[in-house]
Amino acid sequence: MASTIGFRLARLPHLWRSILDRRLAPLGLTQTRWVTLYHLWRLGEGHPQCDLAKVIGVEAPSLVRTLGQLEEQGLIERRACDNDRRSKRIFLTPKATPLLEKIDNVASQAREEMFAGLSDEQLDKLDEWLGIIESNGLAIQSRDQQGPTA
Repeated sequence: MASTIGFRLARLPHLWRSILDRRLAPLGLTQTRWVTLYHLWRLGEGHPQCDLAKVIGVEAPSLVRTLGQLEEQGLIERRACDNDRRSKRIFLTPKATPLLEKIDNVASQAREEMFAGLSDEQLDKLDEWLGIIESNGLAIQSRDQQGPTA
């Protein structure tokens, strides 16, 4: 059984995004755009592009095109940092708020459906176990990045 858990853990984010992609498509949002908007909303406004890229898990240059598209849609504004004109801070526009509320509603409904059949206690336990697995993975990643010790 333990051998299939890794496959399931890998499959779930893809399944989750697929469900949300299908449900958010009528809003005219690609996965890249809704993920970026949603993370910006959760992160809070005024952060540099590089911080947003780290939270999303992409390289900063990869994010530039998406931010340009969101800016063209009137959903975000990029403003130069006061102390470094080369760096841009990202802000949501008032036009983004109703869209983000729709995204949040769609995500909440999908989450409720995906968690059907699980009690609050089971979800709390699952969250605890996933936290342990994540911590273990981060520790492994950190050790691997340090390389072999002499």
